[in-house]
Amino acid sequence: MTTYRILAADGVSPKGIALLAESPHFQVETSGGLKEDELIARIGDLDALIVRSQTKVTAKALAAATRLKVIGRAGVGVDNVNVEAATERGIVVMNTPGGNTISTAEHTFSLLLSLARKIPQAHASMAAGKWDRKSFEGTELCGKTLGIVGMGRIGGEVARRAIAFGMNVIAYDPYLVQSRARSLQVELADQLPQLLAVADFITVHMPLTSETKNILNSTTLAQCKPGVRIINCARGGLVEEAALLAALQSGQVAGAALDVYEKEPPADELPFRTLPNVVLTPHLGASTAEAQESVGVEIAQAISEYLVNGIVNNAVNVPNVDLRTLASIRPYLGLGEKLGRLLAQIAPHRLETLTIRYAGKVSETETVPITRVVLKGLLFQCSEVAVNEVNAPRAAQNLGLKVTEMKNAEGGEFTDLLTVQATKGDLRYEIAATLYGVLPRIVRLNGHSLEASPEGILMIVENKDRPGMVGWIGTLLAKHQVNIASMSLSRGETGGKALSVLNLDSMPTPELVKEIEADPGILSVQVARL
Repeated sequence: MTTYRILAADGVSPKGIALLAESPHFQVETSGGLKEDELIARIGDLDALIVRSQTKVTAKALAAATRLKVIGRAGVGVDNVNVEAATERGIVVMNTPGGNTISTAEHTFSLLLSLARKIPQAHASMAAGKWDRKSFEGTELCGKTLGIVGMGRIGGEVARRAIAFGMNVIAYDPYLVQSRARSLQVELADQLPQLLAVADFITVHMPLTSETKNILNSTTLAQCKPGVRIINCARGGLVEEAALLAALQSGQVAGAALDVYEKEPPADELPFRTLPNVVLTPHLGASTAEAQESVGVEIAQAISEYLVNGIVNNAVNVPNVDLRTLASIRPYLGLGEKLGRLLAQIAPHRLETLTIRYAGKVSETETVPITRVVLKGLLFQCSEVAVNEVNAPRAAQNLGLKVTEMKNAEGGEFTDLLTVQATKGDLRYEIAATLYGVLPRIVRLNGHSLEASPEGILMIVENKDRPGMVGWIGTLLAKHQVNIASMSLSRGETGGKALSVLNLDSMPTPELVKEIEADPGILSVQVARL
């Protein structure tokens, strides 16, 4: 039984750690937050690493990870993990998008209420011994419009709470379909300015990407309804702080409530600290006992499923595969990788294009994981870093290989057909395979129809179609003590070209291959190990 070493840093929930420690598959260690040099010293022996937000998993640290398979972030974002570097090294990066949904939604609404009724400022006044009712006049939420930018899990929960308070909700999310918006009872804005023009309060709930960075900036804040109030419990980089400060000072924005910042912790001289119309909290969105327990358990379960069963959940750099989908595509995963490996050994290096065609029932399944293992097989010798399902697309991109995936509901004479085709200049190489029940079979190879098992050692011989060739090859193999396990023959017209695929029990020597190639009737001999 394989034992995996796991390090849980940053004070991950004890329940999540206990879940892993109870399994005989795992050896679990814990630590507080780790600095880069401390992580480098420990990461080399780890199979899995779990972090919250304190430990930064940098490219330099990942360079020391010789066996790391998965990084789990007990939280929504992965800002403290260099996902690109992890992907390059074939490491799965997972997070827990659902674990702190309620906690963050509740904190968002708490800030919204605090902003509307100036509760923190009124408390500070009372704590200072004052009784000042006039300075803290607020605004009601009932009848006001809340604009939600980003309608994922958290945005949806915020919408439910706003509707319960009698607010009108308008949402902007380029990926939200109209039917989902109707079920949430929210109006869907086609463009962001449509939301900005009518919202009395705006809250952002999006991941931080190159597209969403500074989505609220000087331009978009100027498009807002004058006197708008801004709430951000998602990511600091979504709101351009300099632009927000200017809008608060000018009165374009009446108030802001921030839980996250462009730099955390923010500088002591953060100008928002001195503004009377701003509410600040130190990144508390997920800071509830329930949320921390939930994300700890969720990430522990996800890592366990991946290491033990190969099931991917909540990954940010590889397609998620649930148990049912995995069961349906598992036979094609093994077949796809073998076709990639075979293609790598019979085609020349520096291929320019790879086309993967799915026909029949297999075309109705989730094919992206199959495509990734085909690439894994094809590129298994092409990189100084081991190529796997995670980094295979990046490795192909780095090599300049153009990859295309095609689907066709009709499989012709086969219920399912998986075809890989590669080109280099005018040269074309093609292998097609199917499953006979659970048995994989190659049914076409470079235009020749046949039935060969993609197992073990294959010797592929193309020759002129003439009597005695097969017997001669068999005799020569026997002379060199190489046994034939099975053989598949194919030919076009009589006297033309013929193809033989032989499954061998042992690897033929280079001398044996040269002896076969020396016959004038032999056009090519290729040997592949699957």
